[in-house]
Parts: sequence; C-alpha cells; structure tokens
Amino acid sequence: MTNSGPAAGYGTRSVPATVVARGKRQPALALYIDTPRRAKHAAGFFITYKRAPRLPVSMKYRMFEASQEPTLLKSGTLMPIEMGIWKLGDKLQRVKFSAIDSESKLENAICADLSLLGPQLMLIGRQVPTDYGKFIDILTMDAEGNLNVVELKRNRTPREVVAQILDYGSWVQLISHSDIVEIYAERNNGRNFEEGFAEAFDASPPEKLNQNHSLVVVASELDPASERIINYLSDTFGVPINAVFFRYFLENGCEYITRTWLIDPAEAELKAGKSKERKDQEPWNGRDFYVSYGGGSETEKFWRSWEDARRYGFVSGGGGKWYIQTLSLLFPGARVFVNIPGHGYVGVGTVTEAVVPVNEFAVEVDGKRMPILEAPIQSRGWEKHVGNPEKCEHIVRVDWIKAVPQEEAYWEKGMFAVQHTVCRMRSSFTIERLSNHFGLQD
Repeated sequence: MTNSGPAAGYGTRSVPATVVARGKRQPALALYIDTPRRAKHAAGFFITYKRAPRLPVSMKYRMFEASQEPTLLKSGTLMPIEMGIWKLGDKLQRVKFSAIDSESKLENAICADLSLLGPQLMLIGRQVPTDYGKFIDILTMDAEGNLNVVELKRNRTPREVVAQILDYGSWVQLISHSDIVEIYAERNNGRNFEEGFAEAFDASPPEKLNQNHSLVVVASELDPASERIINYLSDTFGVPINAVFFRYFLENGCEYITRTWLIDPAEAELKAGKSKERKDQEPWNGRDFYVSYGGGSETEKFWRSWEDARRYGFVSGGGGKWYIQTLSLLFPGARVFVNIPGHGYVGVGTVTEAVVPVNEFAVEVDGKRMPILEAPIQSRGWEKHVGNPEKCEHIVRVDWIKAVPQEEAYWEKGMFAVQHTVCRMRSSFTIERLSNHFGLQD
C-alpha cells in the first residue's frame, strides 16, 4: 500500500488524509504524483500510511483530506501488500518468490529456531495429540508459562483451519501443570520439563503454568476469508488468535524466508487481555514494561552503573541467555519503568531502538559519537564477553522522560518487582503510583 518515491520528472505534493473503510479510520498521507505527459502511469493520489494499516485487504475504501471540511481525494479497493526482495550489485536483480517444497520443511525451520515466531519460546512438542483425536502441529511455551498453539494452514479451507485451531484452543486452555510436564516428557525423549525450561530461559518455571494461551495460523499467504475471520475473532471477541505469513525465496542455491504478522503481536495480546478478565492476571496495556537494572558481580569484576544508563540513555542486561532474551521484548515506542532491586524505581522512558550487543552501541560525548566501550563510563567488565552472544552485555536505547539518581529511588509497599531483566508491566497499581510520582500525563 505504500509506494516508493516518484522517479525523476514527476511532480509531487502531499496532504494529510484519512482513509475510511468499513467504518474504520486510518491516518494517512495522500501523495499526489503528477506524471510526465508520456509516462505509463496515470496521475493521481496514492496512499502512504503513517503506521501499519489495520484495514482488511480487498475492500472498498474512501480517502478524505484531513481538514475541517473533508474533501474526497480518492476511492477504490485496498490491495494486499507485496513482499519483494532484490539483490544489490551492478544491476538490481529481483529474487523471485517460490513455493516451499513442503509444509514439513517450514515446520522444521520453525522448530529449529522458534525466534521465527517471536522471542522467548521453548518447544513443548510437535504433532501433540489432543483428547479429541487430532494433532497440534507445534506447541510452544513462553517465559511466563503460557502456551502457544501453532497450526500450519496447509491446503485447508479458511473454515477448516480456523475451526481446527479454535478446537485446539478449547483443549489447551484446560490442560494442567502435570499434563504439560507429561506432554513435554513424551515429546522430548523423557526429559524433565524443569530442565528444559531452565535451558530455554535460564530460570525456573513460574509457579502457575498455562494461565493464558494464544493461537497462531502459519501460512505462505492468507486468503481474504481467513483474514476476515481472524480479524473478526480478534477485534470483536478478543480471541487470542493471529496469523503469520512466511514467504520463501530461492536464489543461486541460497534459501531465504521473510515473515509478516497479520496483527501486531502486542496489539493481539492487548485485545485478548481486554476481552475478559484473564486467570489471576491483570491485562497488559500493550506498551508498558518493567526493567530490573541490577549492579553485577564483584567476583567476576563486572558492574552495571545506573549513572551510565541515566547519562547516555539506555537499559541493559547480560551474563546469560535469559537476561538477554527478555530485552528482545522491548520495541521502539514501548515505555519502560526501571527498578533497582533493593532500592526502588529510578526512571521511566521511551524505547527508541531495539536491543544490540554492547560493542554495537554508540553514545555521544562532547558532540562526538563513539562506541560506548570507548566512552567514559563507570560500568566495568563489559568488554569481557564481547563476541559471546549468550553472555555479553546487550543494550536498548531509551529516551528518558524522568530519570533520578539511585539515592532518590521511589518505592512503595505493594509495588511490582521481579528479578527478570524485562517483563510486561501488568500492575495497574504500580503504573498509577509511578505515573503520579514521575508526573506522567498518561
């Protein structure tokens, strides 16, 4: 839906606009391209969205200029987004989309690296039998102990695949802690569940498992009917369902996969949380995160300074896979509340960049940009594990709204605190108290 910049000789102008389709309004920018007389493309308005649209494809729409007296700019049919890949060189060469050899190949790729579906997942099992005589393609668990049902669309009709995954959801929501332990052992050669969880997340399992679950349909492409049904279930009833598209590309013997979500995962979770009161857990607002900013280990001559984080604008973690993985939850635009264990909350800010290893993070000192490892810092030992992705310090850039010295930390009885580096902040009590303390407007 978003077009690239116009070629030389094309006159352009743009105006703020609003796209309306099926009662949904989407902020947009109307880009008008006035083409040369002999150009192949007709002049007219093209839509470029300010943010990813949440309007279904293949739908009639109208676009109005965003003014006090809206003027109709264009109407038509929304078309699906096309994924394209080009190889850079003396001449651009497009890498053609190909059909993957088999669904099992895609299933194998997902199970080999679950990060294709998102951060912090462990494999419970493949082809997991239900009590209804069916088999779940892939069953995973996140670091909070919630189950995720993953079903490949294969060549089934929209009604079949959606009905199937909903049926799986009705079964998954009822399985107990002991059921999960048993399933894991059966699907992992008798291995102990607690050992597998510790290996995946470098932590012990939560006391309660399967408090929530989610459903994911995997497809190379999604027909309008499946998309319409999934959006309807998520938007109207808050069903924790989503779809992810994988496109397969083959070029000179090299294979590539691209990934696109139908609904942003954070948005899908937010809708599911608002639909009803979840089991013993407050809903997440889709934006706020808790960050634990610990000191470090004197025995390993490692220290993490809060003053460095406050001065240069970041949060960080390292020393183990679990601590690093949770940083991947943070996305640009997310809001973080930072707690120093044993002291209290010392800052709130907005994430501006995704996580990177410490040797790839740069800061500004006296107007000069330099790697943080070359900057004046109080932190110690950060260079020790550079090159080791499972132990080295990783950093997320943050624009501080308010950050105070450690001695001014704020704490009140009943506030939320855990030892995880990062987790979703669900405690409305803590958010309310910190918003008042730090003078936040929303």
